[in-house]
Amino acid sequence: MSSIDDLFKKPSLPSNKRKFEITQNPDAIYKATKLSANGDVKSNGRATVEEEDDDDGVAGPELPPEEDGIDDEEGRFFGGGINNDTAEVLDFIEEREKEDTLKAEKIDLTWVRRLALNFEKKITRNSELRAKFESTPQKFMGSEADLDADIKAISILSEHSELYEEFAKLGCVASLVSLLSHENTDISIDAIEIINELTDEDVEAEQAQWDALVDAMLEANLLNLLYENLQRFDESIESDRSGVYHVLGVVENLASRISIAETLGKETSIIQWLSARIQRQEPTVSQNTQYAAEVLAILLQSSVTNRLQLVQQDGIDLILQLLSPYRKRDPLKGTEEEEYVENLFDCITCCVDDKVGKEKFLQAEGVELCLIMLRDGKMSKPRALRLLDHALGGQEGAACCEKLVEAAGLKVVFSMLMKKPDAQTTEHLLGLLASMLRSLPADSAPRIRLLAKFVEKDYEKIERLIKIRREYASRVSVADRNIKKERADLSVTEQGNHEDEWLSQRLDAGLFTLQTVDVILAWLAAEDDGARKKMRDILADRDESFDDISASLQEQLNSMDAGAGSDDPVMKDVLNALIQHLD
Repeated sequence: MSSIDDLFKKPSLPSNKRKFEITQNPDAIYKATKLSANGDVKSNGRATVEEEDDDDGVAGPELPPEEDGIDDEEGRFFGGGINNDTAEVLDFIEEREKEDTLKAEKIDLTWVRRLALNFEKKITRNSELRAKFESTPQKFMGSEADLDADIKAISILSEHSELYEEFAKLGCVASLVSLLSHENTDISIDAIEIINELTDEDVEAEQAQWDALVDAMLEANLLNLLYENLQRFDESIESDRSGVYHVLGVVENLASRISIAETLGKETSIIQWLSARIQRQEPTVSQNTQYAAEVLAILLQSSVTNRLQLVQQDGIDLILQLLSPYRKRDPLKGTEEEEYVENLFDCITCCVDDKVGKEKFLQAEGVELCLIMLRDGKMSKPRALRLLDHALGGQEGAACCEKLVEAAGLKVVFSMLMKKPDAQTTEHLLGLLASMLRSLPADSAPRIRLLAKFVEKDYEKIERLIKIRREYASRVSVADRNIKKERADLSVTEQGNHEDEWLSQRLDAGLFTLQTVDVILAWLAAEDDGARKKMRDILADRDESFDDISASLQEQLNSMDAGAGSDDPVMKDVLNALIQHLD
């Protein structure tokens, strides 16, 4: 049976769960305080001797004086000498205390109602005393300590999410949220920490339970109160620094619902606050700076509105400036700085998916910075490549495609392609080539330079592309055979339930990369007769033909028509035209 201490401890977190790190060593603080002989606190951290005792150097407390006529053979004070009756009484009391400790309190509706009642009483009591003794804090500090204890006791609810809806109905959620505006920031921080625990993704709550709790918090104006606390906390103070950390944790939890992420951007200035926070000058990147970058990335990925807001605040230029120092220098592995850089790349990568983001990225010379990283970077190289892939992609990527060619980026891209890169790098390199073939205007100088790259050195780049195609076709073929075996043992209805899972298996095997390389080969065959002949000869070496590429393009087209792929109408027209050219 669980002990009462176990019941009321905070829910355990997994080892990889983010925790706020205390920067000061408690032992060092303790050792820095000494007591003098008269009981005064010595704050200089050094021991002093004010008097010397004439006790021949014997340390420690004096022994009790010997009293005449008392025989202490049993060592009543130093040997535990007690008689049998007393021992039995003490044993009985000890057993009863153990039984009381082991009695587990039942956590049910009655318990949560009692908790709610006590919590409301503590809030009311503290409010009354604060109003009555505003100028004499010592008269209401006791009630504040009681309130603090009751706030922390609410954490047990995170282990009993079935009570969330009842807790919300009782009005306690609104009362808890109201404490974020408490005059004592320590009380506010405790309330924020509890809200963070209750809404954490690790809580095993059903969606309806989580929604009931969060909806009640939103009705109590939680979002604006969180932002107001970010403004009033002073991070030079340890407790306030912890408060900022927990606010960011709550925002991260709430942003799992896209509508809340959008509301945060619309109704508060948190995007602006996070943008300012990630550029704060520090000797080393702190935990809160890294976390601010992570939360910003989450909000941007969740909402087009948030991305637009950041872009309009010159956020693209800001993030590029923050990334610029890492074009040749790597952050230390396993540090907050490394995660910080990764989150900055995530922020800007999702922004350049939109038209306005691409325009700002181009104006801020983002293409040029990424090419420098591709040439000289280490940790930044794969992330810069991914960023370029997103910037050049889509219907509005033509200007970025032209800039890459003008900035001598073709040499860098093809050099990486010929060095047998890893799977992720290969995917992004092929993405760049496919975007340029799609977006660069016909007969333009950039397109002619691109096609010339495939022609040089007896079409060696085309040979490389076909090798990549064969490698990924083989992987996808293995996945297809496994799926075929699974299909044979399932009914038609059961097969329908597994379609998404099977598609995922094919994508993991490299289906997307195979389809991308087939689009590139089809483009080249359609535009250059020499490339077409070279491809036909290489494919014939292994009894392959353009029919294999056409089948791949047709599968892409079918998936788009079925709604499983992109809804880009231009791409549908492109695929249809390429299939016709391969016939």
